[in-house]
Amino acid sequence: MGSASALTGYGWLELSARCAAGLGDLLVQTATRDQRVAETGTIGAGGDHTLLIDQAAEEIVFRELESLHDQGARFTAISEERGQVDFGDPDCFVVIDPIDGSLNAKRGLPAYSISIAVSDGPTMADVFFGFVHDFGSSEQWHALRGEGAWLNGKMLPPVAPERRSADGRLEVVLVEGASPFNLAASSAALIEGAHRVRAFGSMAISCCQVAAGRADAMASLWSCRSVDVAAAQLVVREAGGAVCFPAAPEPLSLPLAGSDGTSAVVAAPTAAALADALAFPSL
Repeated sequence: MGSASALTGYGWLELSARCAAGLGDLLVQTATRDQRVAETGTIGAGGDHTLLIDQAAEEIVFRELESLHDQGARFTAISEERGQVDFGDPDCFVVIDPIDGSLNAKRGLPAYSISIAVSDGPTMADVFFGFVHDFGSSEQWHALRGEGAWLNGKMLPPVAPERRSADGRLEVVLVEGASPFNLAASSAALIEGAHRVRAFGSMAISCCQVAAGRADAMASLWSCRSVDVAAAQLVVREAGGAVCFPAAPEPLSLPLAGSDGTSAVVAAPTAAALADALAFPSL
């Protein structure tokens, strides 16, 4: 199979749904805060302390990927904890964040998700499948390049234009990477351009809210990695919205792998809203 389309023939939605179901079972079995805050004692590829539930969640996904590899699929996995794992093709990528919003998950807050993206090239523009399962709302999002985006199996209509307050500010803006320092650095821009601000604590979930028309923009106030939004950015684009990674030379040219694959991310339903929201990141 040629690498340009080597992965399109596999059942990615079914595989992703199995991963989400397995992770859901794991979360039921580790429901207390003490169970969820337990650490392995190691540092993951993303630079954070690896939780036991992070490790167990990743093992669920990698068992599925290993089975797929046994069936003949060849790709490189990019994971939150393990980093890059060679499954036989350096030009095709499976990008996984087993728990996006792990701080929420370990504290029992409701917004966290599993995110899986599949790409036949090296950049965000090359992602052809994206899947996000929100464990707080039990909502399941997926998208196929050129075919559309779905929520709980129902195709999303083209995203509605943004809503604005009477003075022209975006009515609801979601922010991520919202440490007090980042919020302080972005405060003047947010006051100027946002009527109200919300923070979920999961970049993937926030992006998906834009795709559904629930928010008028989403902006990370600090750099994200490919594992955070590779799947969700496709959901936004396939719903008709716009996405930009400002650190990349072109809006969607951010690499999926390597040290250059970090940037703020901004998503909005229209180009006009995106242009306004690009002022929010504090980078």
